[in-house]
Amino acid sequence: QVQVVESGGGLVQAGGSLRLSCAASGSIFSINAMGWYRQAPGKQRELVASITSGGTTTYRDSVKGRFTISRDNAKNTVYLQMNSLKPEDTAIYYCAVTERLRNYWGQGTQVTVSS
Repeated sequence: QVQVVESGGGLVQAGGSLRLSCAASGSIFSINAMGWYRQAPGKQRELVASITSGGTTTYRDSVKGRFTISRDNAKNTVYLQMNSLKPEDTAIYYCAVTERLRNYWGQGTQVTVSS
């Protein structure tokens, strides 16, 4: 029983920045990885970025150099710093948490980037 809550979404202009946060709570022994996915209307869900407990990061090509994922293991929290936002970044962003090899998802937070 792990709960996942995202925050930080909103409406920004192209070129702006947002910082998303995701906090995991509940029966947590060890989080193996945390990541961010996004889904735009009419499109498939896609991985944005992920980070393992050891700090290894993975980014989607389209966000490399603009987004940075980080985590605070002591707080069971993962962050996604999004800079130089583009309209094509508009989507619902979902936080995913892998705890003892089971996946948990947050409710999603809307990110809208206007041109």
